Amino acid sequence: MSHPETVAAIFALTYVGIALGGVPGLALDRTGIALLGAIAMVATGALNPEEAAKAIDAPTIILLYSLMVLSGQLRLSGFYTAAALKANRFIGKPASFLGAVMLIAAVLSALLANDIVCLALTPVICFSLLEADMNPVPFLLGLACASNIGSAATIIGNPQNMLIGQVAGLHFDGFLLWCGPPSVVCLGTAYLVILMLFKGKWKRKDGRDAAPAGQISKEEWPPYDRHQSVKGLVIACALLVMFFTPVPRELSAVIAAGVLLASRKIETRQILGMVDWHLITLFCALFIVVAGVSKYGMPRQAVSWLEGRGVDINAPYVLSLVTLVLSNILSNVPAVMLILKHINLAATKNLYVLALISTYAGNLLIVGSIANLITIEQAKSFGVRIGFREHARVGVPVTVLSMLIAFAWIAVAA
Repeated sequence: MSHPETVAAIFALTYVGIALGGVPGLALDRTGIALLGAIAMVATGALNPEEAAKAIDAPTIILLYSLMVLSGQLRLSGFYTAAALKANRFIGKPASFLGAVMLIAAVLSALLANDIVCLALTPVICFSLLEADMNPVPFLLGLACASNIGSAATIIGNPQNMLIGQVAGLHFDGFLLWCGPPSVVCLGTAYLVILMLFKGKWKRKDGRDAAPAGQISKEEWPPYDRHQSVKGLVIACALLVMFFTPVPRELSAVIAAGVLLASRKIETRQILGMVDWHLITLFCALFIVVAGVSKYGMPRQAVSWLEGRGVDINAPYVLSLVTLVLSNILSNVPAVMLILKHINLAATKNLYVLALISTYAGNLLIVGSIANLITIEQAKSFGVRIGFREHARVGVPVTVLSMLIAFAWIAVAA
């Protein structure tokens, strides 16, 4: 085969594998499939090693890595656990407790990596609710939905937003002003949906919703260290201030990570253990796969084919629907990487639309976002089962309403 045919085959196989989530007979996940696709691009000569190395957007990877280090510091210092336990004062009032959990998750996810927020909060919420003989399901669904919605508000809230912001050179304040307001409305809407769907169902049903409380042992959560928590929060606040300046975000973030690594108490190995190397590998691999198809002009040909049939992917509502569908087939990070090669990067409004919709789409199905998967997998260790249908019962109305809110915002926002 010629290089264009080879590249098309590698790309198709990679993205089909990502959509399926694995390969029958092999213990490969989405990251492994993407990595094999990247290796194939180089091994077949479609890209040479230098082209593959240049394809990886170093500033995006550095920013993602650095924010994971910051989030890891706060997790190891017990800050996340302390924040979750603060909400326990409302546990006797389910509606108030749900609101507190969702607000904490949304705010933390807007400022830090939403995946780590779910990883840290899920065990504490599960244990507290089961101790109180409450049904954890609505609260965990609220946690996942709120972390996705909250992360949409800022350029550092999730990996796909970081990618969009870095590739297009978007400003932190402009992104926040455009994406923040609809995210606040969507958060309130998600809260009301869960409140309505689970009205009168806050109590636990033994043997169905979870293992009996006596069979559950408390996990070894990191003890709260006030000094280390304050240190992490001060650096996080300083970093946010730097994001409003002309200093490159990745430079500010990596300096902050360096300061945190120079610790007298928390070992380097512990902090780096909090970095999601799996996700970083996925990013690097997808950069290479997408570079392969871009080298041979395939994205441009696809856009031209659509335009010839009257479909303009740069039209905000068309872009929204394409993003929604692809995000739930491929997951939002691969979908965003693919779409960024097709749209006009000078159209700032569309970049905001891409960030919002790809993140809101994560609530539709379990596979739509890594935050969903983390929450559900963590809950299993407490005997709490959330199936595809139960998640969709909340995720579908939340996503549909979020899309309508986003459409209304697109119509009125400058």
